[in-house]
Amino acid sequence: MARRHLSAAVALAAAAVVMNPTSAQASPPGTKDVTAVLFEWKYASVARECTNALGPAGYGYVQVSPPAEHIQGSQWWTSYQPVSYKIAGRLGDRAAFQAMVNTCHAAGVKVVVDTVINHMSAGSGTGTGGSSYSKYTYPGLYSSYDFDDCTSRISNYQDRWNVQHCELVGLSDLDTGENYVRGAIAGYMNDLLSLGVDGFRIDAAKHMDAADLANIKSRLNNPSAYWKQEVIFGSGEAVQPTEYTGNGDVQEFRYAYDLKRVFNNENLAYLKNYGEGWGYMSSGVSGVFVDNHDTERNGSTLSYKDGANYTLANVFMLAWPYGAPDINSGYEFTDHDAGPPNGGQVNACWQDGWKCQHNWPEIKSMVGFRNATRGEAVTDWWDNGGDAIAFGRGGKGFVAINHESGSLSRTYQTSLPAGTYCNVQNNTTVTVNSSGQLTATLGSNTALAIHAGKPTC
Repeated sequence: MARRHLSAAVALAAAAVVMNPTSAQASPPGTKDVTAVLFEWKYASVARECTNALGPAGYGYVQVSPPAEHIQGSQWWTSYQPVSYKIAGRLGDRAAFQAMVNTCHAAGVKVVVDTVINHMSAGSGTGTGGSSYSKYTYPGLYSSYDFDDCTSRISNYQDRWNVQHCELVGLSDLDTGENYVRGAIAGYMNDLLSLGVDGFRIDAAKHMDAADLANIKSRLNNPSAYWKQEVIFGSGEAVQPTEYTGNGDVQEFRYAYDLKRVFNNENLAYLKNYGEGWGYMSSGVSGVFVDNHDTERNGSTLSYKDGANYTLANVFMLAWPYGAPDINSGYEFTDHDAGPPNGGQVNACWQDGWKCQHNWPEIKSMVGFRNATRGEAVTDWWDNGGDAIAFGRGGKGFVAINHESGSLSRTYQTSLPAGTYCNVQNNTTVTVNSSGQLTATLGSNTALAIHAGKPTC
């Protein structure tokens, strides 16, 4: 979780990402590494989307919001304050969750669960599944002995002990060094695995020692299940993301921060060596995103409110071979604490405030591009020194992005075989000649993307 403003007593922060397998598979296992993060979608709605959109588009994974029983309230962050490990939250019960996993698998989509194991709730009351609780007391699960001795809020990110033993935004901090706590967490995760879950996004991983997480992972019935850990980079901080790569993928927040700066204020030409060349973690252990549910609210990254800058940043991310991409798919908000429309039920995309970024044509079409160009290096880079770039992915694909204020007409050199291709950005035909060249005009803030997997529109 990020250090974030929380309204009222305790809102909890959660950050997102997917997970990596134990000994380093580069990105999620399988040939499709794009995850649609359906933030605060009911599980029944997720199931329908797997069938209707995610599977056909080529998404490899869907990430769902935390399924544990949590505190009551309409705000989104109530999902990140668990009070038991029963699947009994606002987004659906155990039967709905199981049906979702089965339906998504049938559509060829694996399921990653946003997993809250650093902490429990604040306050006291009755949870969404009927469980009574108070801070540090969760009958049948945890008592005060299972929480860290520091009962004050995290206050010093230069102090490792403070970051990993004190309370994130006032939430009761589990002592993950304890054998009992480790076993209870592993029991929860094994229950999810028994329902067919394929991986976990570990929320607030930064606030747990990497060795504690390694111990918990070793207790899983499938210790090679995909892990994606939320460890927010902070310059000079005591806890760094690279400490966690032995457990699985780690979210590379700098990737998203820098994309915002480049697309808003700098030149796309700077992206020529994006990734390790910018000092990021290695591609094979990095989860990347343009935005997530935390960062779209705190303004540290682009968001749906940024229009073409946001769309083109997602196009670039999916075309560029670094990390395993998440596509954040949430809902419109003016109140940063507001929970999901209709309690998480999505009747249709682009209604009731649901943004469905995973289904925007410019973004969705690039999932197929990424799958078709997997394993191919960047070739034929071109830029104008400013905000227009183009590059190939070997002989499998080519993309051009015009982020200039006016249209751009030019001839590009590619490594593609001669023939006709479909520009998946707008479903028009593009011809590549016998020299591998194509000529195109791109309007301001538009892109062109062609790949060998789609020769016709």
